[in-house]
Formats: sequence, structure tokens, C-alpha cells
Amino acid sequence: MLLPCVRSGAARRLARDVPRACSCSAQGPSPRGYSRDTAGKGLVLGVYSSEKDDGAAQFTSAGDAFDRLVSGKLRALLSLCGPPLKKGKTRIFHGLHQDFPSVVVVGLGKKNAGINEQENWNEGKENIRTAVAVGCRQIQDLEIPCVEVDPCGDAQAAAEGAVLGLHEYNELKQKKKPVVTPQLHGSAESQAWQKGVTYAEGQNLARYLMEAPANYITPIKFAEHIEQKLRTFSNVKVHIRPESWITTQEMGAFLSVAKGSAEPPIFLEIHYLGSANTDDSRLVFVGKGVTFDSGGISLKPSSGMDAMRADMGGAATVCSAIVTAAALNLPLNIIGLAPLCENMPSGKANKPGDVVRAKNGKTIQVDNTDAEGRLLLADALCYAHNFNPRAIVNAATLTGAMDVALGSAATGVFTNSSWLWTHLYEASILTGDRVWRMPLFEHYTKQVTDCPLADVSNIGKYSRAGGACTAAAFLKEFVTASHWAHLDIAGVMSNKDEVPYLRKGMAGRPTRTLVEFAARLSQDSHNAK
Repeated sequence: MLLPCVRSGAARRLARDVPRACSCSAQGPSPRGYSRDTAGKGLVLGVYSSEKDDGAAQFTSAGDAFDRLVSGKLRALLSLCGPPLKKGKTRIFHGLHQDFPSVVVVGLGKKNAGINEQENWNEGKENIRTAVAVGCRQIQDLEIPCVEVDPCGDAQAAAEGAVLGLHEYNELKQKKKPVVTPQLHGSAESQAWQKGVTYAEGQNLARYLMEAPANYITPIKFAEHIEQKLRTFSNVKVHIRPESWITTQEMGAFLSVAKGSAEPPIFLEIHYLGSANTDDSRLVFVGKGVTFDSGGISLKPSSGMDAMRADMGGAATVCSAIVTAAALNLPLNIIGLAPLCENMPSGKANKPGDVVRAKNGKTIQVDNTDAEGRLLLADALCYAHNFNPRAIVNAATLTGAMDVALGSAATGVFTNSSWLWTHLYEASILTGDRVWRMPLFEHYTKQVTDCPLADVSNIGKYSRAGGACTAAAFLKEFVTASHWAHLDIAGVMSNKDEVPYLRKGMAGRPTRTLVEFAARLSQDSHNAK
């Protein structure tokens, strides 16, 4: 609903001086009668919450500078529009300056907001991401092709909010939303802004891969898309391993899942050598890459099965994190491993009760064919040890139980390393894409190793009880590295409205946290030298 700002003679006089400037919106489209202007740029400016309900607007430094440029009219109009803006709310003003046909003022919350220990994130950064995303979307609704964004005291967070907030998968629609290009307002924080753009574009790559239909992102098409993204980097090698190679590696668990589909499996292997010393120990990222998961013979319900196009979210996030690391030129070596296949029912598919053999020789009783991701990861984790890794981090949309436990609030982390956990946790505080440590008890190991026909069962013997924990315990049977973490990202796979700077759809989480984690690891290596 549009809120008329003209409430006094002074306001009417101000409106005469500034055509259309007195129209504003708490949240919504352009005012009635306003011609959508595709010329010029939009502008998003931040304002902090006032300590008092009737206090004057507290602009950011960019907001103050713009207000001086328009002779104080922005502050005057904002004060006439009602109570101070709350966090994440906006008001739109038109005609204030010839270079900016529309100015969106966004509420940033408290000025000195920092790390919130109860929420386990930097609240100030999250406020900026949310506010900027909302402001940029309103500029998009006005069909203005370019928007300048106030850095709001943290240009990286502002860039992330803008680029993440404007992203939408509409590749296959004839009618698309207008493309809006966000730019930094001013030049003082251009380096931090560009870093934020790179982080956000990395997450958007993961969102793109996860959102695309399964007939567009098959195992080979996934691999080729990542190869194309990395083609320009001289210090990156991409190996697209075919089924014959997978067979020679004796990855029986992986192949047992893939054999049910007409689509051949692919093992994607990425080598990013960012360290000056290419012999430095590697960080190994492993991602589950089931490009469509029907459940196999243990067929899933049809309702919501379409979302299983994103069951390769682990592969999407770790590969996108490596693309981002390469773009940032992070000084460390990373190996990316993504076993890619479909899980389909057919005459060749795994049957409940079948026993398959993993790369390390362990036999696995497949009691539920819908617990297939851990079979892919078992072989990939075994292979990861070939690189004498500094640490192994795997990510997978592994269990519905993880969604039940944490919902979309955080990624569940199971790890045998407090050092690794600390780095992941501290990275997540900065990105706002949180992680939460889950138990890796022997209690759960006994539930997967007490198996009648094989060394290990692919589900716990108490069925659904502690399902995320027994899945992690299963993976631990294929890990000997002293620094390993399993990230169950099933709960954060998609976004409805929980993360306000992401639109509804596949979330691409926790790509930025993986990138920040790698950046912190590279900094540690540099300091150690």
C-alpha cells in the first residue's frame, strides 16, 4: 500500500521543489501514475534504527553525503513519511536527483550490531545483506537496469546481499525479470565489494546447478559446466572420469547406484593448485552428486520428488567453492571430488538386501536403496586419501533426518577434528550461513556395523532413529584421515522465506562458508610460514 508523505504545508512546498519525491512505499511497486523509468540508475541507501521511536534518521556516510547533495531533502522527506524505518523495511523516493530516478532507503537495524553469540552469526553483516537485497529487488521491480549500492559500512556484505538477492533461475522462461546490474556507490571499498560479488556469484553458481531440471543437468552436463567455468584458470586441471575409469578404481558402491540409470556415471576430479608450492598438502572437498534421486527400488513418494534434482547439492557447493577459490586466487591447493550419477529404479538397480563392495574392500548391505548418497561418498572418501590430504570435507544432501533436526537454520557438521570444526564454525559466523556440530559417537557406529550379511549396513539397525548420525557413522567407516568433516546439507538445500536475501528455490548453501573456510585455512598456512 502506498503511503502519502505530504502531511503539511512545508511538505507540500518541498514536494513542489522535488517532483515526485514525496511518493514512498513501505514495501512494494512504484507509485500510481509514476512512469517506469529505464534511464539512469537506481540507488540503495542505508539508514540505521533510531534509539528513540521519534528520533531523526541516522544515515550511513553514503546516505549523509547524498542528503547533502540534495540539500537535505532526503532526510526531510524521510521524516515526513512516518516512524523511523525498521530493519529490512524500505521507502522509495523519486525525482530527488537527475542521475538516480529512484532512491530506495533501507533499514539496517542497530548501528553497532556485531556478533550475536546467541544466534552464532555477525548480526550487522546479516542486516546489511537483507536490507540491500530488499532494496535491489525494488529497483528491479521498477525496471531500472542498474543500481548503485551504499556499502553500508561493509561493502563485502552489501555486495553479497545485492548479488544473492537479485539472482533468480529463469533460464527456461520466455518472460524473464529485468536484469539489474548492482554497482558500488562510491569507490572507497571497491576491493571488498568485488570480493563480496565473487563470493555471491559462487553461491549463485551452486543455486543454478541445483535449480536446473535433471534432464538439463545430467552427470556429464554437470561436469562439463564446471569444466567450462574453470577453463580460464591456468592453475586448475579438470578430469572428467568415465565409467571405465570408475570400474578400474574398484568403486563398487558408487557403481551399484549408477547401474540403475540409463545415464552413465561420471567421477569429476578438480585440481586447484593455488599455493606457490604445488607440493603443499591438499584440502580435499568431496560432494555427493546424485543429479536425480528417485529413491531407486525403495521409491520415494511422488509428491515433492521433483526437488530431488538438487540431490547433487553437495557436489554443486564444493565445486562452486573451488571455482570461487580460483577466482579469488586463494594461496592453497584444493582437490575437488564429485561422484555423479542418477539413482533410478530399473531391472539393473540395487535391490534391498544386496551386498556391494566399496573401494577399501568393505562390504555393504544395501538395506534401503534410497540411502544411496553414502554409497557414492564411501568410494569417493576412500579415493580422497590418495592425496595425503591436510583435511577432507565432504558435503551432501544426505538425510531427511538432518532437516528434521535443524531445519534450515544451519548445516549439520559431524567431525573427528576440533581444529577443523573451529575453522568451519568461525567461517560460518562471518558468512551468516551457519553450521552446528552434531555427535559422531561410537553409539551410532554400532548401529551400522551390527549387520547380518556384510561389514556394514547402509542404514542404522534401529531404522529412522538418529538417521543423520548413523549416516555419518557409516561414512566414518571409510575415513582414516585425522581431520575429516561431513556436512549434511539436506536441511539447507532449499529456501522458502527463511533467508530473506535468497529468493524461494534452491539455496546453494553453504558455498560461501566453504569458501571462507578455505580462505582462513590459506591464511593459517601463510602465517605458519
